[in-house]
Amino acid sequence: MADTHSGHDEAQLRAALEHAHHPTLSLVLVHLTGDISFLSPRYQPAYEALGGDPDGGLSEEAKAELREAVYKAVLDYWKTGKLAPKPDAATIKRMMDYCATQPIPDEYVAFAMHELALDGRDKLRPGKGIEVDRKQAAAFKVLIIGAGMSGLCTGIALKEAGVPFEILEKNPEVGGTWYDNTYPGCRVDNPNHLYSYSFEADHAWPQHFSTQDQLLAYFQGVAKKHDLYKHIRFNTEVLGMDWNEDAGTWTVRVRTKGGKEERLTSNAVVSAVGQLNQPKLPDIAGIGSFKGPAFHSARWDHSVDLAGKRVGVIGTGCSAIQFIPEIAPKTAHTTVFQRTAGWLAPTPDYHDRISDGKHLLLADVPFYQVWYRFFLFIAMADGPLAYLVKDPSYNRLDYAPNAEAAKLREGIEQYIREQTAGRPDLTAALTPNFHISGKRSIRDNGVWAETLKRDNVTMDTSPIEAVNAGGIRMKDGRQIDLDVLIYGTGFKASDFLVPMEVRGTGGKSLHEIWGGDARAYLGLTLPGFPNFFIMYGPNTNIVVNGSIIFFSECEAHYIVGCVKMLQDRKAKALDVKKEVFDAFNTAIDAANAEMPWGYATANTWYRNSHGRVAQNWPYRLIDYWTMTRTPNVADYAFM
Repeated sequence: MADTHSGHDEAQLRAALEHAHHPTLSLVLVHLTGDISFLSPRYQPAYEALGGDPDGGLSEEAKAELREAVYKAVLDYWKTGKLAPKPDAATIKRMMDYCATQPIPDEYVAFAMHELALDGRDKLRPGKGIEVDRKQAAAFKVLIIGAGMSGLCTGIALKEAGVPFEILEKNPEVGGTWYDNTYPGCRVDNPNHLYSYSFEADHAWPQHFSTQDQLLAYFQGVAKKHDLYKHIRFNTEVLGMDWNEDAGTWTVRVRTKGGKEERLTSNAVVSAVGQLNQPKLPDIAGIGSFKGPAFHSARWDHSVDLAGKRVGVIGTGCSAIQFIPEIAPKTAHTTVFQRTAGWLAPTPDYHDRISDGKHLLLADVPFYQVWYRFFLFIAMADGPLAYLVKDPSYNRLDYAPNAEAAKLREGIEQYIREQTAGRPDLTAALTPNFHISGKRSIRDNGVWAETLKRDNVTMDTSPIEAVNAGGIRMKDGRQIDLDVLIYGTGFKASDFLVPMEVRGTGGKSLHEIWGGDARAYLGLTLPGFPNFFIMYGPNTNIVVNGSIIFFSECEAHYIVGCVKMLQDRKAKALDVKKEVFDAFNTAIDAANAEMPWGYATANTWYRNSHGRVAQNWPYRLIDYWTMTRTPNVADYAFM
């Protein structure tokens, strides 16, 4: 373990321990002392589905014991640099069970060991352990479209394997969505100690859910550390690509900042443009007729001064609920137009900074960061799926899929009532009438309801008739005059790879084949498009379990595995078999139909224009991890 002491004194350590996640201290003590009694029932946490004690109900006496034991053990470690012998496999399994608060099934052990990374996080880099022939790899070039989170991850994986690559980025900087979205209040809705590359876990996050500027800086820092900038062509937009069957290569058409068009050749193409990159405007008459400033939140116009203005915001999704509390205090009046409420996910620490004490623990206490991240991973991995699985015998299926899910919904409804006390209109407006997870839930620490209670804020849930020169005309005949109109209406999530034109074997158009209903095997490959991979592709969005970065790492690892498969067979290209593709999509559709986003009545971006859930992964994280560890040769035809 390569932890080092950064010069903190004993008093700082003792003060820092007051900020600890105490169950993590139990696990630290096993490493420092070898004493497994710290895993006994006295120190075992038990968590609640909604709210509750973040330390899992440990008694004050037990927490004090843990702090004192860690204090002594860490001081000894700082002086000697010595740890107890590495825990054996049985003890590690027991430590995992402690984190999960129940025995981890045997099938999870290898998966959990991988995520735990006790031998060092650098070994988690995608592509690590795949024996690619570097001499052969040097003649195989990959073009990656997009320098966001997934594109950078793929570049790191290919670099690890010695495969030449170039990243094409339309923007002048890396970061993807964290470069594009600069609206006030923009932040991540996954805990940052989980929303980060597993191999680049950062203990210095300033907040539990960090803001856009911090996230952009993180991805820029990763790109610099892994020397990716020299592999990136900025201000380069991909227009389309064509598969050359004879050569076994892709010809990629690009346009540079000056408008010049070029053609590039590669053996494989990875699309890392994501799902949430094309802003969506609402289907309302008169869009474009408003005479004042109007813009989408993903293209925020910072030149527009909102102070003293009458501002209208259409939409109350994740972005809108972040920026409306930021702008409302400045405006003369803000009118919020809501079509469908989203379930609030109570998150008391959503805007909280991480204390200096916790930073000290993460940086200087051996294994604290490792197990703290693992606690987050276990809490947000496959456990929450239990609240989404239908119990056919449950007698309130119109309300929730099972009894535990009903308790969760009742708890959140009570939370909404408490937040909107004295405002029955807001209680009704903020309480959805569909199953939890029917659409994306929204992190909330009470700020949303407080904003809507302001004297200068109005929530309007009536239908909109049209946008006009002066503002918004409602279907009930009211005219709401505005000075500025902001669209917080999300993205064209179902329009995968738009506006690029992709043509595969026989010149067939990808978009014509999809017909607005995007599908791919494992979200990555599809028949007739050899050596073409899609990151964050169809049905790889996760709703309640984990971080999307987890999926990107799995996908990047799989892509390197595909390069190895080509080498092993001395083949130019691989193409997923139609029957494999069809069987996968049949299973995905059936599984999604049983999940709340498949049957709930909510208006949601999870469904495409055909009514099919084309975004979401309905299975466990371990299932995707297992499917992508090593590509199955039998799934592909080689040429």
